[in-house]
Amino acid sequence: MHPMKTALAAVALLAAALSASAQSSFFPQESETAAAEAAAARDYLAAKSRWHNELAAFARADQERFPAPGGVVFVGSSTVRMWTRLSQDFAQQVPGGVVNRGFGGSTLADCALFARDLVVRYKPRHVMVYAGDNDLAEGRTPLQVLDSFARFANAVRAELPEARISFISVKPSPSREQLLPQIRETNHVISAYLNLLPNSEFIDIYTPMLGADGRPRPELFRSDKLHMTDEGYRLWHSVIAPHLQNP
Repeated sequence: MHPMKTALAAVALLAAALSASAQSSFFPQESETAAAEAAAARDYLAAKSRWHNELAAFARADQERFPAPGGVVFVGSSTVRMWTRLSQDFAQQVPGGVVNRGFGGSTLADCALFARDLVVRYKPRHVMVYAGDNDLAEGRTPLQVLDSFARFANAVRAELPEARISFISVKPSPSREQLLPQIRETNHVISAYLNLLPNSEFIDIYTPMLGADGRPRPELFRSDKLHMTDEGYRLWHSVIAPHLQNP
């Protein structure tokens, strides 16, 4: 199926699912509601156990200096975590500094589970999220990644209706070149979804990370062919900076 048709079909399916869920809430089946809540609680507790050390480190950082509300939060996987100069790089756009809540190896499904813990509690004006490639590497489909992103966005908007949400596209890593078709489809469906979500945007870093031959540019990646070099982060900064709005 053509990527655009796939994207539109995905958004239509997701919208229908969400609509059906909303309609059924008028006449909830107690057993179904209880089962869903129990499953969500199990997933959350399992994720808290899995990411105990990372969450504890964030808690210590908050005790030392809790971020002021109205700022910018970056959340996601190791690509965010390893951006050690994040605050310095965006000091001009965000004078108070950005909040880095990247945790290595995490998925977009994890980000959805921890949306309140790692985003909502800081009451940011703008949320930048990068995740999704680990989901695909674990075997999830582009539509499952879209569902996780929708859950993340819904959790943020439920408590921060005015917050801007930006999704940084899944990057084309050389070590995951075999996943490029799924990465492209994931970017297409999430971009289409964001077209329907007010005060949101899709930031394309996939395209500028490809060379003239259509393959990932090797100079942007470390020897593991997954994480980025300083040159890779300079490229990201040049693409993302124009999207950060002053308060």
